[in-house]
Amino acid sequence: MRIDWRALFGPVMTAATSLAAIVADQSFTVPNPAPLQVCIVGIAAALSGVGPGLVSAVIAVATTSVFLLHHGHATGLDSANLARLLLLAVTASGTAVVTGMLRKKMLDAIEHQRRRNATATRLAAALNQIDIGVVLLDKDTRAEFINRAFRKYFALPDAKADSKPPFIALMYHGRDAGCYELPEDELSHFIAERTEKMRIGDSTPINIKLTDGQVMRFSCTALPDGGRMLAYTPVTDLIRRTDNPADAEYYRSLRGTGGLFPVANMRAAE
Repeated sequence: MRIDWRALFGPVMTAATSLAAIVADQSFTVPNPAPLQVCIVGIAAALSGVGPGLVSAVIAVATTSVFLLHHGHATGLDSANLARLLLLAVTASGTAVVTGMLRKKMLDAIEHQRRRNATATRLAAALNQIDIGVVLLDKDTRAEFINRAFRKYFALPDAKADSKPPFIALMYHGRDAGCYELPEDELSHFIAERTEKMRIGDSTPINIKLTDGQVMRFSCTALPDGGRMLAYTPVTDLIRRTDNPADAEYYRSLRGTGGLFPVANMRAAE
């Protein structure tokens, strides 16, 4: 059977301190150990809670009364000693209750934070399994979380994603990596417009075409803490189903034409 040393520490130390003071007082003049016992009561409550702290307080009052009875070869407890005992009882019990309550509050806060961290870990794991790119921005527009799908769509290295880059840096990375199927002269305007709409929390979804042929539906959601949640939903199949079937032969004719047609036409041909 495992013994909880934390619960035994306070009572044992209180009794040992008082016993040592009583024995030493037979040969030497020993000061009242009550202040030291109050400290031990506080330590006991901090280690194991209110219960062991109150037990230590009771032991402290009982043993101190024995110490006062024998201190200076006294024959009884006068009013001054009774006052000391009463003060010790109030102080020790108050210390046990307050310290024990603070300990409980601290442990509850730690457990609450542990549950929150566990929930956040499970949520992050779930978001890493979906095919929707998700980016969580704080109020300063820095990325607190970037899931695997976004990293894959925009060829974002893990080291850069984990460095909490600002949103504008993610946009520039997409530009530099050649992810956006846009003419070079339109990219700067596109980035500026996306950044501004993100800042104001514009939730209007737009379609973003990527150079690998995929189409992402981008949406921005303003969060209560001032942050933003960005979602990049693949809608390539939906966009393709809206194409006019009558144009199918024309698109097929664009295949195999080498460098004579721009990238946009090649994607249409797919």
